[in-house]
Amino acid sequence: MKKIYLSVLMLSILSACGGEAVYPTRVRGEAQAVYGKHDKAFGEDGLDIFSDEEEKQNIGIGVNAFLWRATLDVVSFMPVASADPFGGVILTDWKTSLKDEGYRYKLNIYILDKQLRADGVKVSVFKQKRDENGQWQDVDIDDAMATQIEDSILTKARELKIQEVKAN
Repeated sequence: MKKIYLSVLMLSILSACGGEAVYPTRVRGEAQAVYGKHDKAFGEDGLDIFSDEEEKQNIGIGVNAFLWRATLDVVSFMPVASADPFGGVILTDWKTSLKDEGYRYKLNIYILDKQLRADGVKVSVFKQKRDENGQWQDVDIDDAMATQIEDSILTKARELKIQEVKAN
């Protein structure tokens, strides 16, 4: 009985996929052809194809492309655990320090804007120390380290933008 029920359910779902597509012949009450000239590719709130050059760099990702590439370049020494180009979040995994043996670091980077701005990137740095039992314990960290990483990302993003302008 379950097989018959599942078969009928699957057939009804698949049959909903068929049929002819119906295209409207009027857009917002005007007698305008469906494939006529529009300002945006996907309707009134859609993708603006006539935007300025910086916005064109962001097509395909949800954040500023220069900040995104610069962030990946600057933190390339860290193992990336997660990278979301639409949300602008890069999370690294823990990396032990060669300089400070017994310590490890982790970064959370948030790209906050589609514009290349000084406040467009936020970095959170986490530091842990291994205790005598081999357990990792959180350690307070100076805010200057996060600021230094943010400054490095912004500098690299500006360099990438200058390179792009010179290439065009």
